[in-house]
Amino acid sequence: MKKIVLIAAMALFTLSASAQGKFAIVDFNELVMLMPEADAARTQIQAAQKEANDTYQSMVEEAQAKYAEYQQKQASWSNAVKESKEKELGEIQNRIQEFERSIQVELQQQQSQLMEPIYKKANETVEKLAKAGGYTFVFESSQYLYVDKAQVKDLTPDARKALNIPAGRTLEALQKELQAQQEQQK
Repeated sequence: MKKIVLIAAMALFTLSASAQGKFAIVDFNELVMLMPEADAARTQIQAAQKEANDTYQSMVEEAQAKYAEYQQKQASWSNAVKESKEKELGEIQNRIQEFERSIQVELQQQQSQLMEPIYKKANETVEKLAKAGGYTFVFESSQYLYVDKAQVKDLTPDARKALNIPAGRTLEALQKELQAQQEQQK
């Protein structure tokens, strides 16, 4: 019984404390995606992915050439040569599979390393703005089905300025830029 009373008292305290607080929202994803540092990170990630794809493609081409040679000449080879070539083809296939596994991990790690300081900077900026504005809670705007904009402050515009994000830059424009880059690479 004492536990129930204690839990009820804690709930009432939490509700009364939150009723006195100031609330704000922020579109954190927008901030991170549009920061100039994110553009540099994306460029590095794309370069690493292109290099990985080029390496993979050359490995596949080597395997295809060896396999074509195997198919063309296998009838004239002795069993020992044929077994050696089959073993070589198996090793090439294993190298390709190992490369695929390791490069995916490496690219994910690189992306995490490049994006970590960007997330940190955006978070610190939002934190500074919240403290300066006296906000008790700042919520991610995309996490809620409904927010009464009259009851909360949207910190996104202030954070955009603090993070040097150009005023006219939007997520939609960024998507178009990225799609255009992909089309150019094809």
